[in-house]
Amino acid sequence: MSKQPDDMDTERALEMASELRITIGKLRRLLREQVHIGNLTWSEVTVLGRLERDGPATVTELARAEGVRSQSMGATVAALVSAELIVGSPHPKDGRQTILTLTDACRTLVTENRAVRDDWLLHAIQAKLTIQEQAQLAQGIALLKRLAND
Repeated sequence: MSKQPDDMDTERALEMASELRITIGKLRRLLREQVHIGNLTWSEVTVLGRLERDGPATVTELARAEGVRSQSMGATVAALVSAELIVGSPHPKDGRQTILTLTDACRTLVTENRAVRDDWLLHAIQAKLTIQEQAQLAQGIALLKRLAND
């Protein structure tokens, strides 16, 4: 029994999905290895990155964005407050909530770590890819952005 074109397309897409997931995971690990994050857990680093990118947020908003329970996020936030990487201030409309923001020292740390990872990736691209492959990568990035933007 021969496979129908749709079956082959689905098989090929499934294979690409698996390879993409594995490759992105490897790349993320390589990027993580480029910076020293001290005693921070990866979930703490992720929260700092989210606050840096998206701006101030409540514990509930962070928990929703990260797909974790508010109690779990509360523990993460408490550790970051204790490390003086984030500060809280009363919510302007709901005094029961706290708005969390990065400290200036944390902003500097996040910016420096991002620059180190970007620099590593720049050198890897230049060392491992030809000019033509770099153009292909640029096209691939555009496609990945489409996948990432629901």
